[in-house]
Amino acid sequence: MSEPNPVPSTFADELARRLHPTVGVWNRLEGRPRTADFERALRVEVRDPLWMLTRQWQLGEFRGTDGGSPVTATYSVGPSRPTRFRPAGGPVEDLPTDRPLETMAERRPLPFAFGAEEIAFDLRLMIGHRWLKLLGKNNLLGLDLFRFEKQYLDKYPIELPDAEHPREEDTARLAHPEVWATMQTIAGRRMDGYLLYRHVKDGGNAADGINGLLHRTTLNNLGKRLVAWFDALIDQPTGVTADRPDGDATWDPRRLEHRFSVSASVPGGAEKVVKAQEYPGGELDWHAFSVDPGAPLGGTKPPEKTLSRTVFPAPVRYSGMPLPRWWAIEDGRTNFAAVRPDSTDLARLIFLEFALVFSNDWYQLPCDLPAGTVNKIRGLVVTDVFGEKLWITPAGAGDDEDQRRWSMFTLDTIGSAHVPADTDLLLPPSVPKVAEGPALEEVLLIRDENANLVWGIEQTVRMPTGEPRRGSEAAAEALRFRQRHAPPASPADPPRAPISYQAMNTIPEHWIPFIPVHVPGDNREIQLQRAAMPGVVDGKPVPARTTLLRYGFDAAKQYFVNEEEVPQAGTRLSVAFNRTRWRDGRVVLWLSAQRGVGRGEGSSGLRFDTLTDTPAPPA
Repeated sequence: MSEPNPVPSTFADELARRLHPTVGVWNRLEGRPRTADFERALRVEVRDPLWMLTRQWQLGEFRGTDGGSPVTATYSVGPSRPTRFRPAGGPVEDLPTDRPLETMAERRPLPFAFGAEEIAFDLRLMIGHRWLKLLGKNNLLGLDLFRFEKQYLDKYPIELPDAEHPREEDTARLAHPEVWATMQTIAGRRMDGYLLYRHVKDGGNAADGINGLLHRTTLNNLGKRLVAWFDALIDQPTGVTADRPDGDATWDPRRLEHRFSVSASVPGGAEKVVKAQEYPGGELDWHAFSVDPGAPLGGTKPPEKTLSRTVFPAPVRYSGMPLPRWWAIEDGRTNFAAVRPDSTDLARLIFLEFALVFSNDWYQLPCDLPAGTVNKIRGLVVTDVFGEKLWITPAGAGDDEDQRRWSMFTLDTIGSAHVPADTDLLLPPSVPKVAEGPALEEVLLIRDENANLVWGIEQTVRMPTGEPRRGSEAAAEALRFRQRHAPPASPADPPRAPISYQAMNTIPEHWIPFIPVHVPGDNREIQLQRAAMPGVVDGKPVPARTTLLRYGFDAAKQYFVNEEEVPQAGTRLSVAFNRTRWRDGRVVLWLSAQRGVGRGEGSSGLRFDTLTDTPAPPA
């Protein structure tokens, strides 16, 4: 008799009855390579070309757009060099070619005196040393050199002020120990070369008043050489008149900025005038200019020869640029995800759209243009891979007042008239680098809401020896000097009450006030007028010690500044020497002023109508 079939059981029953004493458990499956050579695997061979072609079709890479890539580009440019220059409100003159435009735009006259007070003794000594050096190098004078030096030292001396009975104009030379020590060293030993320079410059002769009849012609020729040497050493404005004491300087003291115009003849016989309306100083480039549709300057030279070239366009490339193939690995040095623009940050939004969407649609063309020219693009033809030639028009063309028009490196037109937009490219005749010396003058214009005034704080002033000094230290030393030499005051009456009335307190003398006044003929518009605080010692008005705030003071003229030029953040002004090299290697040196942003509001502590405690002495 056969045995019945076993009853099927579950896996749990089998485990309970321990029918299978061992159970295999796997937590990871690993493949075992048949060989240790990875050469074939690293080749990344395409196993299914049809799948790759399908993905390209899905991404639209096979869709024709009739947009061939450019192969060659031919352009024609008409360059014109600016040849005329005019400061704001000044005469028109030729634009020199032996110096950069920054020199003509920023240069200011060298101050040698504040009224009756002589300053800039460093330059006076330098000119005198140059004159004595010219006498020593000239062999015609022979053994009479010492006699001529003695005569010039006596005729153009550096006099030492009287320390016992000082005059008001001698305070700056006597109050500061280092200045007084320098004056004691050079007085009677060196000549004042600026007096000789000024005498020859004004039409005199170097031999005037000198006992040397046989060498008169030689001395006069050397005097002309001295004037030519100093004029070429430091570039200064010319054309000084009674109406323009600063000559053709471009600095506008009312606006606190440089203003000037240059012009050039463009192809077609017309004249193009570009104007810098608000140039603060420093870097001078195309963005400082605007097209002036007003009257031409006249006298421009004809434009240069038209340039026509054929070049090969190249795609624009940059770090982190999206690659044209979606499976390629992009450069991770540029993290576009970290750029978080605001909804009003249009520049950053435009940049991101260009970088992520339209970056592969841009090409660049090599275009070498002469520096210092106004270039008019007369035509641009692009030939693509299909052999078609396309005439390219400027992207920024249209109405100059069109709010939707946007372009870079182009100039706007002054005014609100609906005129065609200017698409010319301006390369001003400037230099890429200018070495700036230490600030000889520095002024901070701040608003004082408590006193309802604007203060011009002279942070740095120029000593009579030409060295810069902190304005607070110079003002404190001058005050102590005047207090020492002030006549003895009559003894004050003892206080008669426990309190006293004070009309106004005192502030440091290097704080120059500007009071708000109405513009003539206007009851609403305000301008700032320079004023003066009474001196602590004698009550006389305290003058400024910087040329920036002393404008018109020595000529007894009022000085006004537009109220909008001193915003809530304040304004910073500085004067320093600038030095650079021109294309021919010539060194150019000039004195310039620059404007920057201030440090915010401030408080002078000025108070009016106060009561102070005056305890009476004991009985």
